[in-house]
Amino acid sequence: MAEAADHYLWLVQLDIPEELEAEFNHIYDTEHAPAIAKVPGVIEVQRYVLETPVAGMQKYATTYRVTSPDLPQTPAWIAASAKGQWKTKISPHVVNARLSMFRAMP
Repeated sequence: MAEAADHYLWLVQLDIPEELEAEFNHIYDTEHAPAIAKVPGVIEVQRYVLETPVAGMQKYATTYRVTSPDLPQTPAWIAASAKGQWKTKISPHVVNARLSMFRAMP
C-alpha cells in the first residue's frame, strides 16, 4: 500500500434528483465504483451520504485514494467511468458536482 505522502484523494461531491436516487445508488454501488476501483493506481473507493442536510452542501460524496493526481484524466479511468449504465442513465442527471484533488501531507 502507498505511504500517506505518496497518495492523493480525489473527492467527488454531487447531488442527484430525488426520483433517481435508488437507481443512482444501485448503479454506483454495483457498476461505477467497482469499475473505477479496478483502474491501476486506485487504492480505495469509499462512498458517503450526508448525515444531516446542510444548505449548499451536496448530499453524496465519494473519495478515491489514488497514486497520481492525473489518474482521473487517464484513458483507463475514462474507459472505466464509461462502462455500464453510469454514462447514459446517471451522468446526465448529476447536479452540483464538485471535484477536488487533495495531496496527502507527510
